[in-house]
Amino acid sequence: MVSAYYSRMHSSDSKAREIKPVPASQVAPSKPSWGTTLKVYLEPATLRMLTLGFSAGLPLLLVLGTLSFWLREAGIERSTIGFLSWIGLAYAFKWLWAPLVDRLSLPVLTRALGLRRSWLLLAQTAIVTGLVGMAFTDPQQDLHAMVWCALAVAFGSATQDIALDAFRIESAGTERQAALAAAYQTGYRLAMIWAGAGVLWLAARAEVAGLGPYQHNAWQTAYLVMAASMAVGMLTVLLSREPARHELPPARHAIAWLHGALVEPFAEFLHRYGWQAGLILALIAVYRISDVVMGIMANPFYVDMGYTKDEVAAVTKIFGVIMTLVGAFVGGVLSMRLGVMRVLMLGAVLSAASNLLFAWLGTRGHDLHALVAVISADNLSSGIASAAFIAYLSSLTHVNYSATQYALFSSMMLLAPKWLAGYSGVYVDNFGYGHFFVATACLGLPVLILVWLAAKVHPR
Repeated sequence: MVSAYYSRMHSSDSKAREIKPVPASQVAPSKPSWGTTLKVYLEPATLRMLTLGFSAGLPLLLVLGTLSFWLREAGIERSTIGFLSWIGLAYAFKWLWAPLVDRLSLPVLTRALGLRRSWLLLAQTAIVTGLVGMAFTDPQQDLHAMVWCALAVAFGSATQDIALDAFRIESAGTERQAALAAAYQTGYRLAMIWAGAGVLWLAARAEVAGLGPYQHNAWQTAYLVMAASMAVGMLTVLLSREPARHELPPARHAIAWLHGALVEPFAEFLHRYGWQAGLILALIAVYRISDVVMGIMANPFYVDMGYTKDEVAAVTKIFGVIMTLVGAFVGGVLSMRLGVMRVLMLGAVLSAASNLLFAWLGTRGHDLHALVAVISADNLSSGIASAAFIAYLSSLTHVNYSATQYALFSSMMLLAPKWLAGYSGVYVDNFGYGHFFVATACLGLPVLILVWLAAKVHPR
């Protein structure tokens, strides 16, 4: 009787204390502590992204921004410089060969290094070869040879990006991607400063007094140093471990392999997001349009405003470095604390606003203090926007197709901006720099609407 009584009481108490499970959608995700958030930046995977980001950022300006300074100093017309920016379309079409980088093994190299590292090393070798070729080519004497060497650098750089994006995504889980993106962006920006300010500083030091404002030997020295700087990324690849990958079952025949490499990555993305995939791709296509279109004419603008190589190099190196590091760090931390979409909106606003500062700079004449303020603000906003954008793109990929899908997204990011940037020189010739900078700022207005809409998108 007693045992039966206590048995009934125990059963009754259990039912009274029973708590219904709360749906997962109603459970607030716990935020990591500040200590945990900051500690991730000291992890080996994050530190590797710093040096590999440097390797990825180095070639970009050398075939676009810094090259435009070199070409303008050599007397090449602004309209020609604008059209030559289409060399950068190699980055916009890298999705065409991304499936090969994602799935195809390289003879000897892949067996020794693994799939990701072998493609990284091959791409870095192509970049070094192209930079050496550019160094030994004078655009005043043979502009066509310069273009072909620049194309080789751009193709190698785009291939490196494909393999490196997959390497980064596979190196850590989703919760670490914002930190990896911030470290990658920091290295990337440091490399862009070295490939921008560093090249100008080296070229200025290599000039011989009395030989005129344009000296090819000075630029040759600077570009050879840039080729040697790629050793940072190459050594990192050789000393790193191949990340663990989710191995797909081997294809039985060539058609099945092509279907898995070319069709499945895109079909999976479309299946996951349905009709909302179009909205996501639209945001990706225009998010960086203000920066990319404006950036092509930045260096010709400095030359035409009378700034010397030393002045541009000094301002970019000191203030640009500081604000870039701050921007990338702030962007990564805010993305982890507040969410990627909020920081994506902030970056879009700041990127468009910084272009208006360049329009103001054009009214100041040769004003170094104004140049410091504008470059600082531009690097800060760009660092914040880029860190959030990389984290956003990484979150869209599926682990089975990380290289191909990320290549598609980053290609979409550049296709429309690079095509439009080709006409930037013609636009400046007809309307002037001030009107051009204001117009590029206005290009960023549709981005705000797209970010707001994309924040409501959820995968199936």
